[in-house]
Amino acid sequence: MSNESAEPPSADEEWRDRLSDEEYRILREAGTEPAFSGEYVDHKEDGTYACAGCGAELFDSETKFESGCGWPSFYDTDSDRVETRLDTSHGMRRTEVVCANCGGHLGHVFDDGPEPTGKRYCINSVALEFDDE
Repeated sequence: MSNESAEPPSADEEWRDRLSDEEYRILREAGTEPAFSGEYVDHKEDGTYACAGCGAELFDSETKFESGCGWPSFYDTDSDRVETRLDTSHGMRRTEVVCANCGGHLGHVFDDGPEPTGKRYCINSVALEFDDE
């Protein structure tokens, strides 16, 4: 028997084991689900939306609004729940939104939302879990 221990799994391997293929594509590879296809686009229940990757609370249902863009939209979140980054992919200049806890890609934020913030956090349903408690 060898005294060498097996290498611990990489973070990437752990994410692949934990997430479905679609969750991995969106949360870890900054993918996007097709417009109007997500589970939470027309969702109207009271509760909290959390990161599907790590379970961190992200958005309160009170801040969700109907934007017509095809993805769940929120006008506010606590600044310690999400982080933003410049995204210049696909020849565009956008602001990416990621989970502050695990760094998972959630979607993008735009400056065309309702008052009081004027923000539209456009978030992939696959990146979210809903808790009605």
